Amino acid sequence: MGVMPHLIRFLLLANVAIFFAGAAYMPAVTAFYGLWPVGSFTVAGFPGRVGFEPWQLLTYGFLHANLLHLAFNMFGLYTFGREVERATGTWRFAGLYFASVLTAGITQLFVVSLPPVTDPYPTVGASGGVFGVLLAFAMLYPHRMIRLIFPPIPMRAWVFVGLYALAELLQGVTGTTSGVAHFAHLGGMVGAWLVLRRWRHSAG
Repeated sequence: MGVMPHLIRFLLLANVAIFFAGAAYMPAVTAFYGLWPVGSFTVAGFPGRVGFEPWQLLTYGFLHANLLHLAFNMFGLYTFGREVERATGTWRFAGLYFASVLTAGITQLFVVSLPPVTDPYPTVGASGGVFGVLLAFAMLYPHRMIRLIFPPIPMRAWVFVGLYALAELLQGVTGTTSGVAHFAHLGGMVGAWLVLRRWRHSAG
């Protein structure tokens, strides 16, 4: 297994520490650091008026709605991120991860800000960055076999990620699985793809 890479360790510790410090249960934290639609809104349960601020495009990626949300994202980051960081190096991995968080946030901001905004809600979670890492893993190790917990069927990494992306697109378009930021997940994948494409172009 080897020593855990530096940035993966930092991201895991930071996300867990922020969650258990009470961020998930402090409306003021989510009001300020969660990703809100463009505009100014009064939302029950949140202090004052809320709305989009530029820093939210990154800070939302360190907040989680509940323990299951946190656990799922950290499991994905730990499982796939270690090998991606080892392959790319810490600084490049940082660029890829935060580019994914950013493009996921921009994508989600566009979706939730489409008029009319009748029920504004904050987007939180590291999912955009995790999906970027997942795409990077599939591009770096396309033929690596992955065995899912459900269904327990082994498949190559590129097949797994391709099917996952297709499922996210279908669920986003049809509006199924309410409360899940499907388009943000796809946006995270786009960010990682752009970064990897730039690296390969520079190397060529």
